[in-house]
Amino acid sequence: MKVFPNQSVEAKNADEGASKLKVRWLITKEMGAPNFAMRLFEMEPKGYSPLHSHPWEHEVYILEGEGSVVSEEGDKKFRTGDVVFVLPNEKHQFKNTGAKTLKFLCLVPI
Repeated sequence: MKVFPNQSVEAKNADEGASKLKVRWLITKEMGAPNFAMRLFEMEPKGYSPLHSHPWEHEVYILEGEGSVVSEEGDKKFRTGDVVFVLPNEKHQFKNTGAKTLKFLCLVPI
């Protein structure tokens, strides 16, 4: 078992196509997690993730802030305490539409 502060994990700039977005890989297979990775995203106001899709789902929990998730069905707003489920192969993009940093946990299969 491991217990540690999330700030002990380096916040790295997110992938190409993102703006004002950092990610902390909190739980990974390198730590011994066999099924899922947990990531903490921190997105500055007007920041966004890339518009993309992939063959696995996302489970997202909004810790702080507000924004929208873009999909082919249109934008869906979210705020602190909301949960977002992105289906496999669904095109998606997260945007910070608020005035404060948006923080969310995202779990993905390894």
